[in-house]
Amino acid sequence: MQHALYGPEGFFTSANDGPADHFRTSVHASPLFAGALLRLIEAVDAALGRPRTLQVVDVGAGRGELLAALHDEAARTRLADRLRLTAVEKAPRPARLPAEIDWQRTVPEDVVGVLLATEWLDNVPLDVAEVDPAGRIRRVLVDPADGSESLGGGIDAADRLWLARWWPGAAAGERVEVGWPRDVAWADAVSSVRRGCALTVDYGHLRDARPPLGTLTGFRGGRQVPPVPDGSCDVTAHVAVDAVAVSVGQPYRIITQREALKALGVDGARPSLDLARSDPAGYLRALSAAGAAAELTDAGGLGAHWWLLHEVGIDLRGSI
Repeated sequence: MQHALYGPEGFFTSANDGPADHFRTSVHASPLFAGALLRLIEAVDAALGRPRTLQVVDVGAGRGELLAALHDEAARTRLADRLRLTAVEKAPRPARLPAEIDWQRTVPEDVVGVLLATEWLDNVPLDVAEVDPAGRIRRVLVDPADGSESLGGGIDAADRLWLARWWPGAAAGERVEVGWPRDVAWADAVSSVRRGCALTVDYGHLRDARPPLGTLTGFRGGRQVPPVPDGSCDVTAHVAVDAVAVSVGQPYRIITQREALKALGVDGARPSLDLARSDPAGYLRALSAAGAAAELTDAGGLGAHWWLLHEVGIDLRGSI
C-alpha cells in the first residue's frame, strides 16, 4: 500500500493527474465546503487574538484545491494580509497554484492557527488481517500484479494490543484493519500545533460499529474498483476515528460532517419561492447553492464523514 500510493510512480506521487480525476471529495463537491472552513478559521483567529500571522496547514493537500479555494475566499476578508497557507504533500507542486501558497513535504513546526487534513488518514497505509477458522488473526497478503489474496503469518504484539482495545471480538472469516499507523501519523501532525486547532475530516467508524468485513477498496476514474496495489488506483480504508482521537492527548470532539457544516452555516435549505418572484436570478443561485449544500450534508454520503477537532490552547465552544 505504501509503495502503490507513495512510491516513485505511486497513485498520489505521480505528476500525471490528480486525485480529483478519480474520486469526489467535499473539497471538489462545492466551494461551500471551503467557505465553511474559512468561518472556522476566522473563529480560531478570533480565539487567538488575531495574531500577526495566522497559519493554515493542509496535510495531504492533493493538488492544493482546498488551499486555493481558501486563498480566494479569504481575499475578501480581514485575514487576507495575515494568512499563511501551507500545503503538505509528496506530489510535485502544481504549476497553477497561487504563489502565496507554500508547498512542502513535511508539516511545519510551531503552527499557530489551523492544521487541516481532509481525507488524508484513509490513505495512511495500514495492514489488513483476517481471523482464520482456528481463530488466529493472520495478515492478508496481496499480489501487487493482480490483487489476488492469501493469508500469511500472524500479527505482531503491537497489532494485537491495538486490536484488543480498538477492534475486539472479530470472529472467524471477519477482517480487521490495524489502524495504529493512522494514530501515530495524526498524533505526530497535531504535535506541530502550538496554539490553535487541528481538524481531520474522513470516512470512518467507531468502536461499537466496526465493519466485520473491513473497508479496504480502490477508486479509479470515478469508479470503485478492486484495491490492486499497483499504483493505478487509490487504495483506501476507513479510519478508526475514536482511536485516532485518543492518540493525540488533547481535548477532542467527534461529530458528523452534517452536524459540523450546519453549525457553520451550511444547511441545504431550499430558498423561498418569494425570492423566485422578486429575484429570479438570485433564486437560481440560491437553489444551486442549496443543492450543493444538500450533497455536502447528505447523511448517506459526504454528510456522514466524521470531523475530529482538537483545540490546542483555545476554546471554540459556540463556534462549532
